[in-house]
Amino acid sequence: MKEKIFPNLPERLTGLEEIAENLWWSWHPAARMLFKKLDRRAWKESVHNPDKMLRELPAAILNSAANNPDYLREYDSVLAQFRKYMEAACCLVGNNPDSNIHAIAYFSAEYGLHHSLPFYAGGLGFLAGDHIKECSDLRLPLVAVGFMYPEGYVKQRIREDGWQENLDQIIDRDAASISRVFNELGEQLVVKVPLTEPSIYVAVWKITVGRVPLYLMDTDIEVNDPWNRGITARLYTGDVEQRLRQEIILGIGGSEVLEALGIKHSVLHLNEGHPAFALLERIRDLVQAGKSYEEAAHKVRATTVFTTHTPVTAGHDVFPFPLMEKYFYSYWPALGLDHDSFLQLGVHPKKPNAGFNMTAFALRLSGYCNGVSKRHAEITRRMWHSLWPELPEDKVPIDYITNGIHVPTWIEPKMELLFNKYLGPKWLEDHDNPVLWNSIDNIPDEELWKTHYWLKMKLIDAIRERSRQRWAKNSVSPSIVMAGGTLLDPSILTLGFARRFATYKRADLIFQDLERLKRLLNDRWRPIQIIFAGKAHPVDDPGKRILQRVFNAARDPSMGGHIAFVEDFGELFAQYMVHGVDVWLNNPLPPMEASGTSGMKAALNGVPHLSIMDGWWVEGFNGKNGWAFGREEKNGNRDQTDAEAIYRILEEEIIPCYYNVSDEGIPHKWAEVMKECIKSNAARFSSRRMVKEYMEKFYTKAVKEI
Repeated sequence: MKEKIFPNLPERLTGLEEIAENLWWSWHPAARMLFKKLDRRAWKESVHNPDKMLRELPAAILNSAANNPDYLREYDSVLAQFRKYMEAACCLVGNNPDSNIHAIAYFSAEYGLHHSLPFYAGGLGFLAGDHIKECSDLRLPLVAVGFMYPEGYVKQRIREDGWQENLDQIIDRDAASISRVFNELGEQLVVKVPLTEPSIYVAVWKITVGRVPLYLMDTDIEVNDPWNRGITARLYTGDVEQRLRQEIILGIGGSEVLEALGIKHSVLHLNEGHPAFALLERIRDLVQAGKSYEEAAHKVRATTVFTTHTPVTAGHDVFPFPLMEKYFYSYWPALGLDHDSFLQLGVHPKKPNAGFNMTAFALRLSGYCNGVSKRHAEITRRMWHSLWPELPEDKVPIDYITNGIHVPTWIEPKMELLFNKYLGPKWLEDHDNPVLWNSIDNIPDEELWKTHYWLKMKLIDAIRERSRQRWAKNSVSPSIVMAGGTLLDPSILTLGFARRFATYKRADLIFQDLERLKRLLNDRWRPIQIIFAGKAHPVDDPGKRILQRVFNAARDPSMGGHIAFVEDFGELFAQYMVHGVDVWLNNPLPPMEASGTSGMKAALNGVPHLSIMDGWWVEGFNGKNGWAFGREEKNGNRDQTDAEAIYRILEEEIIPCYYNVSDEGIPHKWAEVMKECIKSNAARFSSRRMVKEYMEKFYTKAVKEI
């Protein structure tokens, strides 16, 4: 008999265990409400984590719910919905007749699923999380592979001087929706990574994401040497050799884990170059089965999808040849290759001595390659044209599939209720249909505005509560509390900027002309305020200096309390931000924004975009659904020009529109922009549209090559 995870659960409520241990609950409000209604304070203190909450709730509370007819009606309804969802058969992909075969194996270094599982650094991880959630909703036979990072990414604390400190964040694996994978002896499954010397082993964990199993590897086990135990400790280590070892484990070890589990797959999908060594393991298996290297490479190429997200050369992993020789000297003979032929797989034609380039390697051995927006694909074809010198640049075989967001995850429940009322209760089932969204015009301006204003107040209340907790727990100086946003006013036009503090994202661009900014912030009749959030990479000191500048501006009294920096940005606060600000600000240095998904999340909830023309906004902007600048190509430093454009748009367009209100206090012109923002972006930039494109362009074709 299976041991109960939550022994306090009464028999009548054992279905709560099923729901809590599957992240399906994270994108179904009715499921989350089941836990919230057990005890609202416990739900809040668990930080919306049902696994942690159920482990800590007293039996008396659970027994009370088990005898409450109103609660049981909701419980039975949600449990029936969940079981129906899980019992639905997978869709067949291509000519694969066996629905038990996971046709697609999806490999990624990070996954953004929920804040209780901090295996993500930013957009790449959330894109991966949204991708597998959508595959679950569409019933695609997909299995995902990644890392268990016991220390997560980085927990952020801002010092008195505004400098980011990086704190350890040890994951409590027994208080999250994650479980050990056991072998036939009832022990946690441990798999040896092929051809590693000394041997490296990984323990296997599992997260169930709707219908999709996500398997995570962990090297922090006693059988490994101390140096090897730390391979999977933290996401994106700055140590080059440890980074190489991570990518060996991810690609080669991940492939071995699937084999150990008996999971067959037809198509490999690489999310960025980090897991690209999985290509080698697929080739090695075919060579061992009797094929030549050329035959094996042809078959692997025909069944591999590679998605690249990085539009700048410096962002692609390149490993020194001596390191590659150190770790692969016993591996390339198993492929039927010699030393030079093996290293040549990762050589950049224009930089032959630079090292083994993971993106060049993945592009050579993947039959289906794509960027993540139309603009990004253009940049990527230009970057990698030298791999196909015989072709014109526009014929380089790198397609594009613009990123999208998982609508059920990122729609705010109050906005969802509004859409239920005016789009129909089943709008979510057809949300990638653009025609459906025309009904947004039926929403009265007053209802849309009041819903948005409620979400704005919710955001500001959450910010104030964070500041209060920091004050109560750490006795920090009043200036830090003020910088955290305690003086924010929900009646003021509010801009949001929340993303990684990488230098190219230019978080401090709006501070280019301080006196002009102060006039906007402190205008007596039509002020603005700006909420910043985000983390710099632990070893990115230039990024930390930008963050420090923003934080110190937030506590500068001359800013009128209208700048806030919210520390330790993560998935939970991202939800508050994309739902509650009035304008989403985005001003990276072109062409370095491959796609960008935070603006899509904001747009879905009626928050217009003020963005430079880069990434997804090149496709998304229609002249009525937000504001754009920076269309022209520029060389050199363009900060002053771009900042000037932001100030001008704020002064001449955004501020007058926002503060043009009726006698009833409704900004009708602003509501028009909000509606256009939702109508034009919701279907087009959904992960449902995105995954269907992967199906049509790549997955179905690749399966036919089997």
